[in-house]
Amino acid sequence: MIKQRLFTPGPTEVPPEVLIEMARPMFHHRTARFRKMFGEVTSGLKKLLMTDNDVLTLSGSGTAGMEAAIACACPRDKKVLVSNGGKFGERWVKIAKVYGLDVDEVQLEWGTALQPETVAEKLASGDYGAVITVHSETSTATACDLEAIGKVVSGTDAILIADCITSAGALPLRTDEWGIDIVGSGSQKAMMLPPGLAFVSVSEKAWKNIDAITPPAFYLDLKAYRKSLAKNDTPYTSSVSLIRGLKVALEMINGIGIETVWSRTALLASATRAAAEAMGLKVFSSQPSDSVTCLMLPDGVTDEQFRPVLRDKYGCSVAGGQDSLKGKAIRISHMGYVEPLETIGLIAAIEYTLAEAGADIKIGAGVTAAANVLKDWR
Repeated sequence: MIKQRLFTPGPTEVPPEVLIEMARPMFHHRTARFRKMFGEVTSGLKKLLMTDNDVLTLSGSGTAGMEAAIACACPRDKKVLVSNGGKFGERWVKIAKVYGLDVDEVQLEWGTALQPETVAEKLASGDYGAVITVHSETSTATACDLEAIGKVVSGTDAILIADCITSAGALPLRTDEWGIDIVGSGSQKAMMLPPGLAFVSVSEKAWKNIDAITPPAFYLDLKAYRKSLAKNDTPYTSSVSLIRGLKVALEMINGIGIETVWSRTALLASATRAAAEAMGLKVFSSQPSDSVTCLMLPDGVTDEQFRPVLRDKYGCSVAGGQDSLKGKAIRISHMGYVEPLETIGLIAAIEYTLAEAGADIKIGAGVTAAANVLKDWR
């Protein structure tokens, strides 16, 4: 029997404590018991996101949260600047167009990120009501300088909507300090839960937009969630089991401190990149994210030769590449419930699998490089 370990960038591993809590008997959501729990969860989310803003919880994936933000907060009389440097930036462009917004798409080369200078140049015209960008683009394992972009946007009338689905709980994210008006995130990444919950933090600046807009949406109308949030409740049927699990996950994360989590995630990513260099593998991104690493497979090694063997023989599941990277790359998560020994084991499994596929790999080189980085774990 081979123990299976999940290193995909969503869904990620779920801790046993969270699974056990979610398996407990169901209780009704329109009760004082639920409202108490939901209030504690909201406080925990604020702590994780480093914000005093409202944090709304929706039943749906991270995409639901981002769509709600785009539908409800983007002014209809101004342009929307959307960065597209991967599959998820591409998705936000499509959603903005579905809602009839005037989209100015910044097309980026995969593996690069939106630059604050570009944002400043665009916003100088005064024609923009919102900027939408991806903090950590999962498809390319690329992170932007969200802090710098936030400083640019906060000095204008525009709002900043950030896809933080694979950054919240993994990368440094100081929502209020950086001036991020809307942060969208999801449960199945660094939050250590199954898919099914979206989280949206909303600043006062963004609420002014939302209050002035009648969105073509019902379930995704953020005003309904704010109204219920005042009573520690949700407007529609709550995902009780997921929220129970979220409470435990947040207690685990906030118990050790979010800044400690950031440093641990960065160390796992650094170890993986050091291992890649030792194995002769190329890190795809020019601005690598610490939440997920994209590695190019060696010439002559196909995805079909690699990932099924890594999964079935060694019990390690990683994600493949998307679009132009399909069949050519693998993506490894460093988010959530993952630790040094598991990462070292994954590196060893990668070495074994590449060797079996005929690659020129020195067994142990990657493991040694990773171990030397991970000795600083705390």
